[in-house]
Amino acid sequence: MLNIVFMGTPDFAKESLKCLYESNYNILGVVTNPDKPKGRGMKMMFSPVKEYALEKKLKIFQPLKVRNNEEFLQEIRMLNPDVICVVAYGKILPKELLDIPKYGCINVHGSLLPKYRGAAPIQWAVINGEKVTGVTTMYMDEGMDTGDMLLKQEVSIGEDETTGELWDRLSSLGGNLLIDTLKQIEDGSIKRQKQGDDFSVAPMLKKEIAKIDWENKTAIQIKNLVRGLNPIMGAYTYLGDKKLKFWKVKVITEVELLKDFTELKEYSYRLCDIDYGTVVISDSKKGLIIKAKDGYVQVLEIQGENAKRMMIADFLRGNNIQSGSMFI
Repeated sequence: MLNIVFMGTPDFAKESLKCLYESNYNILGVVTNPDKPKGRGMKMMFSPVKEYALEKKLKIFQPLKVRNNEEFLQEIRMLNPDVICVVAYGKILPKELLDIPKYGCINVHGSLLPKYRGAAPIQWAVINGEKVTGVTTMYMDEGMDTGDMLLKQEVSIGEDETTGELWDRLSSLGGNLLIDTLKQIEDGSIKRQKQGDDFSVAPMLKKEIAKIDWENKTAIQIKNLVRGLNPIMGAYTYLGDKKLKFWKVKVITEVELLKDFTELKEYSYRLCDIDYGTVVISDSKKGLIIKAKDGYVQVLEIQGENAKRMMIADFLRGNNIQSGSMFI
């Protein structure tokens, strides 16, 4: 079996480490990011990869930096790995590290490369309304996800699937694909394919993206933003001076609106004049429906300021949102 050093940090990476361990690979060491303070008490938290490595009594490395860190590089050289497996580690690796293992560094990436190179491929695939995505394994080079591709597996993205749900599916898929890749490297059957120049980029998400743009985004784009930011940060909007987060919404057409809410039929001629972001229906039994570009957004799960996430019916029983008021 191959001798492996594993590098990764979040739960997405933990699934690949778990697959390596359960497939009886010789894991020489696990490299993960340093512990970080979290929560109100600022308690130091371990990464999911570190937690798993501790559980399995694997040797752990947590360098503050990898580049220009000769002490760390020398430690990895002394381990003499056949392969370094990298899954969502969070740092670009220097050539000095890439050159250490006999069979190179293998990366598991959560997209169908060359689409969505970068830090947030799963999130951007959902936000952009992609119907299909997948996982790619590749040889690493000095660029950002630019190395030769090895194996790919494609999956469909559900119409209502959130980033969190897709993340879980792809993390399991990635672990299994990594094992298949290593087997083919070991038996000499692996084939490499260059990526070419037809690529797209998935940069790290910035906080500004989370604000819903009622004026310019369509109802389906708003829905995709909501599910794309669930459960990472949540899409938000303002009602007056109150900030509200939407965690789950659905899109309904005007035909569906008038069919389900017959009381609106006599005012249907006025619906086209209503500003985007305006509340059309607000009732604990009937729900919360907001006018948007090319349709309406029906809110299913919401979170008020300094409050917990809750279903819209529960929220509206304790919070009065008037029809005709406007989200901005």
